[in-house]
Amino acid sequence: MTMTKLKFSELDLSPEILKAVADMGFEEATHIQTATIPLMKTGVDLIGQAQTGTGKTAAFGIPLLEMIDPKVKYVQGLVMCPTRELAVQVAEEIRQLGKHIKGFNVLAVYGGQPIDRQIRTLRAGVQIIIGTPGRLIDHIERRTVKLDSCKIVVLDEADEMLNMGFIEDIQLILKSAPADRQTVLFSATMPKPILDLTKHYQKDPKYVKITHEVLTAPNIEQFYFEVKHGKKIEALTRVLDSNDYKATLIFCNTKKMVDELADQMRSRGYLSECLHGDKTQQQRDKVMEKFRAAQCDILIATDVAARGIDVDNIDAVVNYDIPADEEYYVHRIGRTGRAGKSGTAYTFLYGNEMHKLRDIQRYAKIKIKPGTIPSRDDIEEKRIKNFMEKVKKQIETGGLETQTKVIEKLMEEDLSSMDIAAALVKIIMKDEENAQIGAENDLNAPAYKQYDRNDRGSRGDRFDRNPRGERSERGEKGPRMADGDMTRMFISAGKSNGVMVRDILGAITGESGIRGEKIGRIDLFDKYTFVQIDSTVVDDVIQALKGKKIKGAKIYAEVAKK
Repeated sequence: MTMTKLKFSELDLSPEILKAVADMGFEEATHIQTATIPLMKTGVDLIGQAQTGTGKTAAFGIPLLEMIDPKVKYVQGLVMCPTRELAVQVAEEIRQLGKHIKGFNVLAVYGGQPIDRQIRTLRAGVQIIIGTPGRLIDHIERRTVKLDSCKIVVLDEADEMLNMGFIEDIQLILKSAPADRQTVLFSATMPKPILDLTKHYQKDPKYVKITHEVLTAPNIEQFYFEVKHGKKIEALTRVLDSNDYKATLIFCNTKKMVDELADQMRSRGYLSECLHGDKTQQQRDKVMEKFRAAQCDILIATDVAARGIDVDNIDAVVNYDIPADEEYYVHRIGRTGRAGKSGTAYTFLYGNEMHKLRDIQRYAKIKIKPGTIPSRDDIEEKRIKNFMEKVKKQIETGGLETQTKVIEKLMEEDLSSMDIAAALVKIIMKDEENAQIGAENDLNAPAYKQYDRNDRGSRGDRFDRNPRGERSERGEKGPRMADGDMTRMFISAGKSNGVMVRDILGAITGESGIRGEKIGRIDLFDKYTFVQIDSTVVDDVIQALKGKKIKGAKIYAEVAKK
């Protein structure tokens, strides 16, 4: 079936569920959720035909949570799953969806785990059980699971349970539940034994079928990286710095994460913009205009906000957060490799997110290869290669007469052309290195930065005292500007506001859009900050900062008084 997806706010859900959904980063219901949630809430029996990875756990989990009474400590909902892995996964998602419901408890029961531990939890009282048929039968026979108060039974991946020989166990469990219960069945296929189950154990069931989208991406290379959350920004900047992408689209699951990542990228001097549901249409149009015109080369977005992105020249898509459901992965990476061009997709994940990756591969029928995060040596090699290309291009362009005369004068001092060239390369590349600090190989250092090294936090802060005796945190002057090209700017926020050098950098680059190379030394005092700014843009920066906040403190900026 095809239907318009609804936002969760349009599904008449309780405030507790809506808050949990927002916490999990979901902005909009998938097709199966849009179709199933309203139907299940009416109490009808239901057959859902949908592939793994369409978001069906939330499709039945949300109505389950809406229909239980958390004050009653008996089993009111039961979900049967074919494997312990799926049972654990389903229980965890339902636990997350119900985390704001006071008194709610869910338990996964499966073989291979000590049954005594499960019995202790059951005696304490749970409203929803997620279990494999074999272990459920065991509990029912022990009378440690009683289904007398069970209102809803869900069979998840019924065809898989059939293939694993669980059909008799399923029938026995269904007979143990009240006859007037609601029965919901999900299955990717509908073989005859499953249809027989529906005839015997459901009453006039509603039928919902969702066909999943197949990913056709012959021109897209797909990689994943296992990276701890705190190291993602370093991994991302290394990937970007080791490639020459002109346009990169980065996806996060939540609006909050989009904003945080955009701030972090701007503070590192990357031309980044962001899109999410809180942006007005005028703001979205402005961002997209800049992205299409290559005035920014990185766009960070949520899934819903990215719908309006219709750009054919996106070189790479980065799943900074692995998508909440597999359908979104297809939509995300399909935005690169268009119009016959090649593209690359990267996905960051860690720990138990690996099972999501496996679900994505099964759902989209694709293979995602493990990738290696570029090392500092890789980035240095790339930098040298780019430098060599610039030199070759300049030689082809010509106009080197003045520079040739300088070399000739140096050679008159008995210096070889090779030594002169090597010294010049070292000077130029040293300047570039000062402007672009590479990350350490173990990802413990600050990210590979595209601005002057003003933030000294990672190497030990340097402090001086100003004429008033206040302690100031100082940065270093960038290598590209002489003092005569810079203007000293005053900002009315300092350390007492919780502000750090990187916050000042992020505010200036983020609000004004200037590159880090336009910023020189930063002197951070208790109640205010002085910043050296390229004189050609200082007025623009002051205007951009007008009325803005840094770390919650409203600021004003002006040219510092002599």
